[in-house]
Amino acid sequence: MEKDFDQIERIYWVFTQLCNDQCIHCYNNSGPKGTKITEEDCMAIIGNLPDRLERLTLSGGEPLAEKKKLYRILDGLREKYQNRLYIALQFNGDLLTPEILQTLIEKGVDRFSIASIDRYHKNEGKRKEELSALFESFGIRYMQGQPVLSKSELNSQTRDELTYSFFGATEDMWLGGNWARGRAMEQDIWKKDGTHNFCKIPSGAIAFLGNPDVDMVQEISIQLWQVNPCCPGTKDPLGDARVEKVSAILRRVADSPVMKKLNEGDIFGIGESIGISTEYGRQRAEALQNVCLWCDEFFTKHFDMATLSAKSSEAL
Repeated sequence: MEKDFDQIERIYWVFTQLCNDQCIHCYNNSGPKGTKITEEDCMAIIGNLPDRLERLTLSGGEPLAEKKKLYRILDGLREKYQNRLYIALQFNGDLLTPEILQTLIEKGVDRFSIASIDRYHKNEGKRKEELSALFESFGIRYMQGQPVLSKSELNSQTRDELTYSFFGATEDMWLGGNWARGRAMEQDIWKKDGTHNFCKIPSGAIAFLGNPDVDMVQEISIQLWQVNPCCPGTKDPLGDARVEKVSAILRRVADSPVMKKLNEGDIFGIGESIGISTEYGRQRAEALQNVCLWCDEFFTKHFDMATLSAKSSEAL
């Protein structure tokens, strides 16, 4: 039975890389000169989102650095989903005011996730108490936990009440500690451990096509317009959400043995179907000191994302 990709559990959408901060750990080089897309692009992407999307996380960059665009996106989501969509906003909290919070509530945000409680951000979490008081004054309940939840945890959430949470980057488990990307790579604060399989944990590629054998949320990442199986992103995206429906993109790649390996979180065995052994993949990840760098090498040297075929028939 063909999987219905018009129904997806969650999409994580970085709609802007513009930010009021310029953190040294940032995987997508967000900052005051960060890359932006147009409002028209955003509306086209909303039109191409799955018809039955359960949850959407909007992130950046700093979403409030493009407040007008964020409001338009929220209006577009409400128009499309008629208040059926659970919306989380992941942001640093620096620009939040009572007036903005009121507008965000009115426009349908269900969860407010502050992602700046660490030493990398310029305020280093100094507004935490102030922000807590602000949220509480609006009757928004604190919910402890990471922004990425297991399927069982996610299914326990309802839209009965608004919630907020705090989190931040650590060397062990978040952003700079894992991803050989952006300024984390430039600043040499990425995780140098090729045995650490980020692909198999939340925000990695595991279950991006849906995997009933794991208690893991099906999550697709859209970086501006690029559809990815994970938050760090493959070297080349799966497709362009501005011009093609996300469901069509997933349906096109779903039968690829390479994509099935990503869906299993098996980054070491990603090339088995084209003659590249799991042992070789493990050796390369360890030599490169990071599974993301092995993934980049695989898609650069061995596999063409556009044609979903091997670049070379040479077995390793």
